[in-house]
Amino acid sequence: MTRRADRINGLLRQEISHLLSREIKDPRLNGIISITEVQTSSDLRNARVFVSVLGDKDTKDAALDGIQSAASFLRRSLRDRLKLRYVPFLKFALDESIEDADAVLRVIDQLRDDPAPLPNTESLPTYSGPLSFPGRR
Repeated sequence: MTRRADRINGLLRQEISHLLSREIKDPRLNGIISITEVQTSSDLRNARVFVSVLGDKDTKDAALDGIQSAASFLRRSLRDRLKLRYVPFLKFALDESIEDADAVLRVIDQLRDDPAPLPNTESLPTYSGPLSFPGRR
């Protein structure tokens, strides 16, 4: 991806976040909503916007429906706010990476609090000679 596309992705993420938090008054968007990433196509005509919503599955689906129904308003507002030749068509998708990271951190915390007994490492063989790799001198 080019540097220009990276800058446009960041700008779109910032502006869409601002519009969602301040301009859209949809009751389906009452939870904590974050725009985690924007990926534009190579011709900058289409963009996939990844949205993270805090809550259960029904809350996430309702928020995604609310955002998708506001897509034309968002595109029109972005056209007025940004100086781009083409404002991309927006498609929204749920981003589950925050929940996945939270689940991994919970497992790590659980392992740290209640570690399983480690195997006896004293009986394992050790090698104290020089390190050499096959085929290298």
